[in-house]
Amino acid sequence: MLTDVTPLLACPVCGESLELVGPTLACENKHSFDVARQGYVNLLPGRARPHTADTAEMIEARAAFLGSGRYSPIADAVAAAAELASGATANDTCVVDAGAGPGYYLARVLDALPDRRGIALDISATAARRAAHAHDRIGSIVCDTWKRLPIRTGAAALVLDIFSPRNAAEFARLLAPGGSLIVVTPAGQHLKELVGVLGLVSVDEHKDERLDDSLGGSFKVREQAAVEFEMPLSHAEVSLLVRMGPSSRHITPEQLAGRIAALPEPVTVTASVRVGVYRVR
Repeated sequence: MLTDVTPLLACPVCGESLELVGPTLACENKHSFDVARQGYVNLLPGRARPHTADTAEMIEARAAFLGSGRYSPIADAVAAAAELASGATANDTCVVDAGAGPGYYLARVLDALPDRRGIALDISATAARRAAHAHDRIGSIVCDTWKRLPIRTGAAALVLDIFSPRNAAEFARLLAPGGSLIVVTPAGQHLKELVGVLGLVSVDEHKDERLDDSLGGSFKVREQAAVEFEMPLSHAEVSLLVRMGPSSRHITPEQLAGRIAALPEPVTVTASVRVGVYRVR
């Protein structure tokens, strides 16, 4: 809940501590932010608008697909990595999920770490509404993960970045001594059966190099593992899978439906990702 993580938050305007006063988060400099009745708070400062947010339709598709359990092996790998990595920090630190979406992966990690609180960060209010109810130890925040994050320095035992942009300098600032960053990125074989047929965004062949470059100034790799498995998907599940990601911005619903109709049902689809655990340099 938001009340559980409030002591770990920082005002996005001035950086001072925030306190929960009734239905409002406020700092000593009188910057205040109303808590939505759905349990999340929008900490985008001033008149900022989330132009880059996933649409409500994308978030709902993601929640439905993840709720089907098809990506459970990825969530299991993330939870296992979190369990191994989290013991090196103080118990009053939390797990931060940057780009948390509906909170699926953060909830799985918190199930594995019963003594930790979680903070879900996303620029989408639809995602924040869902994440606020994904687990009873999640505090859900709307913010821009490319900017300074509204969390105190050293407040995190773990930062999760799962299929999301990476703000390496901020992740390093948030982590307590001994903390870890867990990053999940798609590998070259990810969704290979669908990429060409449906015209999906393909994985850049230099993605691993770009990942290492983006983190190299702040982090060093501790360990990494490949997770690959096959999923028998119905046409409805394929539609959810496409509509929850960036490819949905490049194809009309009519085009997608027509291309999916040409696939066998069920269609076997490969999921292939890299799970990396990093420490601050």
